[in-house]
Amino acid sequence: MKMGSKIGKGEEKILQILDAVVTHKSAKARIDSIVLRVERKLSHDFEASLAWEPVPLPIYRNRLPKAICSSWVFVLRAQANTGSERHPNSHQRMMSYRGEGDLQLRIGPEWCSHRLTSASESPIDRRWIFIPPGIWHRAVVPKNNWVVVSFHTVPAEELIEERPDPTDAGLTLRRRYLQEK
Repeated sequence: MKMGSKIGKGEEKILQILDAVVTHKSAKARIDSIVLRVERKLSHDFEASLAWEPVPLPIYRNRLPKAICSSWVFVLRAQANTGSERHPNSHQRMMSYRGEGDLQLRIGPEWCSHRLTSASESPIDRRWIFIPPGIWHRAVVPKNNWVVVSFHTVPAEELIEERPDPTDAGLTLRRRYLQEK
């Protein structure tokens, strides 16, 4: 799959499976309860542009593709730019679960917009995005909080986030997502 273009057939099949799993009523009910907790967490941290929590994989009832090793709920604050990040050790697939936003990927020197919506009638490539390992990405959120569900190919405790070092543009800061901020 070439980034910034139509999703390839193999990737589309994976996204269709993930879409069916996330929107299944039993998983949706559990995800909705996680969303409420994460929204509360974000509402208590006025400085944060986002908050998250891992999703226990059993809620998906063993219907995930074999490559998927972790899942997350993120709530992205209204009118925020989350800043650049990348995951050197994981393929990421992300769904717009509630609301909308612009998930931007840096392809070479340019940032490319991928406006995503949670409207169920929209095509899959307007609701989901695939991010290969090591690709810088950032979310730009409009006037309402944006809720996304993300899937990674490494277990939650192994997922690495890299961000640019604010004091040296040539360096990155690295941490695991499950570490405290």
